Amino acid sequence: MVALVAEARTPYVAMHWRAPSDRMHRHTAYRDVVTDVVAELRARLDRLVAAGVEPGRVLLDPGLGFAKRPEHNWQLLARLDALQALGRPLVVGASRKSFLGTAVAGGGAVPAPRDRDAASAAVSALAAVAGVYCVRVHDVRSSLQAVRVAAAWSGAASPG
Repeated sequence: MVALVAEARTPYVAMHWRAPSDRMHRHTAYRDVVTDVVAELRARLDRLVAAGVEPGRVLLDPGLGFAKRPEHNWQLLARLDALQALGRPLVVGASRKSFLGTAVAGGGAVPAPRDRDAASAAVSALAAVAGVYCVRVHDVRSSLQAVRVAAAWSGAASPG
């Protein structure tokens, strides 16, 4: 696929993952999840460029939920700046994921995925304020509204 991406000169989202979904949960050991994901994405970016993919066509995704425990996802979201240091636009896909359900449950019953859209919108707004290029969501309307509110808030706080 990389050769096709290079030849077609198309944008490419390189997502962090360590194994296919049927066994990804066996690969959640990290010394420091942020440092390790940054290093693994950097290596992936280097391989893509070496294969002829233009660096400017690559977007990076930390792969929330893919070979990551809930605390790993939160640590990555809290340190988006470390991922941005790779110099490529970031894509964040947190929409309806189980770590959001656990967070909003507050020790109670975890809501079904379709009932996690408000939490997804919150992540979208915070990611936008942090400078993330794109979010992947199920409920576009609520995330768009949340991002617009966050932009208005940030704009009001900025000089000029």
